[in-house]
Amino acid sequence: MRVLAAMSGGVDSAVAAALAVEAGHDVVGVHMALSRNRDQFRSGSRGCCSIEDAGDARRAADMLGIPYYVWDLSERFEDTVVADFLSEYEAGRTPNPCVRCNEHIKFEALLDKATALGFDAVATGHYAQIVTREVPGADGGARTVRELHRSPNDAKDQSYVLAVAGPERLARAMFPLGGFASKDEVRAEAERRGLSVSAKPDSYDICFVADGDTRGFLRDRLGSRPGEVVDVDGEVVGEHDGAYAFTVGQRRGLALGRPAADGKARYVVDVQPSTNTVVVGPAELLSVDRIAGEKSLWFEGVLPDAADGGAAADGGVPDGVVVPDAGGWFDAEVQVRAHGAPVPARVRADGTSLEVALTGTPLRGVAPGQSLVVYRGTWVLGQATVARSWRAPAA
Repeated sequence: MRVLAAMSGGVDSAVAAALAVEAGHDVVGVHMALSRNRDQFRSGSRGCCSIEDAGDARRAADMLGIPYYVWDLSERFEDTVVADFLSEYEAGRTPNPCVRCNEHIKFEALLDKATALGFDAVATGHYAQIVTREVPGADGGARTVRELHRSPNDAKDQSYVLAVAGPERLARAMFPLGGFASKDEVRAEAERRGLSVSAKPDSYDICFVADGDTRGFLRDRLGSRPGEVVDVDGEVVGEHDGAYAFTVGQRRGLALGRPAADGKARYVVDVQPSTNTVVVGPAELLSVDRIAGEKSLWFEGVLPDAADGGAAADGGVPDGVVVPDAGGWFDAEVQVRAHGAPVPARVRADGTSLEVALTGTPLRGVAPGQSLVVYRGTWVLGQATVARSWRAPAA
């Protein structure tokens, strides 16, 4: 196959490209220039998309003996990922820019351009697995379904941020690092192949906020908007410089004028952009066991109505192994943070919306705008954006 290897300049993407070459594919390396500041340099594990990263990617491509190009996607990145980040915070929601980057850049702009140029697939250094299985087809024959699964490397698993890719784009994706159980194994593989990035530190934080100061970034872009911090009774307990800089569940940086009457810590329990108000309250108000999601998508072969348009010719389920009950509910696990733990739940899908009823320990600090991913074991079933969350009344 003709494979386009996305090379960020880090060790993961370099090893992924090497494995694609070793598998016999015709590989071309490409570095996505996403930052408008081409002169920036990394500071340890902060920042990316710099001249240094592009140089590291080029050296890795030269070592592998593959063609290498730099594609300037900075305008697309600014207009989608950064713009979404700003608008979501401004609306009192909590976005995940890594999810949006995978959606709009790696599995839209990059993949679509690669397809237009005649490539069969895009290989990335993500930690996730693609598992194939044969299922009955509508014509009575068999067809292959590609499933997205967690990586065996629990510490680095990225299936959560990849769930937004959906079935069509997953069909043209390759994750060569899917079988690695640890980052040390990947670094050892890079060292064995003579790749100079074998000891390069990982990038953390938000890539376009290289100094890690998210509040400062938002203030520079959105401006100062002084407002009030109030408790759940509406009493003013502090001031802020912009409600957009706060998120549900936040404890630090509240700068409250006086402590709570009971002396306990207070957290952000609501952000009200219409009045530029931040509401704080006790920790127990953060616990929820009901979540409503919007803009949901499901992978192929998950639900009966998500495959082949519904029932098979014999009236049975065509290839969905997740069969809802009479009320439309099915058992699964849900995860609302990239490195959060999945929790058991009952899930009901309704078009592009879904409802989640947690069946175990309630989740804490679930904010609108977060990505909610539905799992069954290691298998990613689907994804949605959190619209709201609440605590069901006691029976």
